Amino acid sequence: MVTICAMTATIMQALDTTIANVALPYMQGSLSASQDQINWVLTSYIVAAAIMTAPVGWIANRFGRKRVFIICSAGFTLASVMCGLAQDITQMVLFRLLQGVFGAALVPLSQAVMLDNYALHERAKAMAIWGMGVMMGPIMGPSLGAWLTETYSWHWVFFVNLPFGIITVAGLVIFMDETRLDSALRFDWFGFTALAVGIGALQLALDRGEQLDWFNSWEIVIEFIVSGVGFYYFFAHSLTTDRPFIQFAIFADRNFATACIFMVVIGVVLFSTMALASPLFQNAFGYPILTAGLLLATRGSGTFVAMMLVSRLMRIFEAKYLIATGLSLIAVTLYDMTVWTADTPVKTIVINSVIQGFGLGLVFVPLSTAAFMTLPNHLRTDGTSMLTLIRNVASSIGISIVIARLTSGTARVHGILAEHINPFNNALQMPNVTGIINLQTDAGRAMMDGILYAQAQIIAFSQDFQLVMLVTLCAIPLALIMGSTKASMQGPGSDHAAVME
Repeated sequence: MVTICAMTATIMQALDTTIANVALPYMQGSLSASQDQINWVLTSYIVAAAIMTAPVGWIANRFGRKRVFIICSAGFTLASVMCGLAQDITQMVLFRLLQGVFGAALVPLSQAVMLDNYALHERAKAMAIWGMGVMMGPIMGPSLGAWLTETYSWHWVFFVNLPFGIITVAGLVIFMDETRLDSALRFDWFGFTALAVGIGALQLALDRGEQLDWFNSWEIVIEFIVSGVGFYYFFAHSLTTDRPFIQFAIFADRNFATACIFMVVIGVVLFSTMALASPLFQNAFGYPILTAGLLLATRGSGTFVAMMLVSRLMRIFEAKYLIATGLSLIAVTLYDMTVWTADTPVKTIVINSVIQGFGLGLVFVPLSTAAFMTLPNHLRTDGTSMLTLIRNVASSIGISIVIARLTSGTARVHGILAEHINPFNNALQMPNVTGIINLQTDAGRAMMDGILYAQAQIIAFSQDFQLVMLVTLCAIPLALIMGSTKASMQGPGSDHAAVME
């Protein structure tokens, strides 16, 4: 029952990272908001969640994991309902901030609960169950959001959290045991403030950079400077104080430190490819929103299959080999995506997405298991919150980079292709071309510009997929750094498992 409650909390938070994206145009009209204002519906949630993820470990140790989990689950559910009832953009942004504040703790606390409730040799199975919510939530979010918005209204994008929230809170109250409180803990306000400023300014810069033309805007320049100053003071303070806000002892564990590196790759690959695939299917390929959502969901089916198998595979193979295999599958599928066009068959897209989802599942579960294999129990909640924070920041950076490259790449390639549209191009003088496109008329020139833009956009998508593929390939050799995990997966009878327990 505790596992079910942890899963429902994870699904709620993971869904809300992407479910509201497709509903933004409908919300914009209903709330009378401008394009810049409606984007704050996403930005406010991301910034609040990123800032509040860092202190989750301290809060849970100080006030008790069960109490914090219940308060955050109830607060997240209530904030979701308030978002659905919002009457204007000010109320919506305020309620999304509250949703981010309460939702920040749900994923790291649920992971810590799962790790505590299962013996070491059962961790792979536990992380497979937990990973389904974390990985499939963002994948299923767009399709579920599209269906709810089309069938009912955008309000149900938020109301859908209500049943999950009630189940989570009731189950936690009844079945979960409280952890030991450490009332002697003192909060490091300076460290938290410095980190909050650094993360908040960085998130704002990443989210608003594309709209404001990056470093051509003084706002973005100032936000990056403020972020750099915040991170500098955070690290300088944390490395010189006796009781830092974040216990850097977690990074002394080789498996956990390696897992943090791979979590960056997971954040970049999972969320940046999703950010690219949605406009690729809808804008470049012309698929309806529901069809695009279903195509995105096929990746979740591959992840689901992998997570069903991976706990058994970890009894036979080392985690590092499964991670390397998963990354290799992801790289192969990304290479295939570099040659996609509007004529690519749906069957090819589905097969590619399923294989890519399978690769993500092979990476995520062994990674989540190995990260905490040798980490001391008292550092576990700090570790889960840090992994969540790293994944969120990495995903924001990845999305910002690929979207910026997509915009600039489309403009650059469009200019290169336009150079070939001139009176000396024999292909444009052919009768079957001039019969459709007459460059002597405004309509003909507009049609040609539309064709060039469509081709330039597809080439820019290809270049982005190539960049993500290179990042994935560079991460494969790092898998060898990870320590052995096979022995601990053999069961309670193994010597290693007994030592670890």
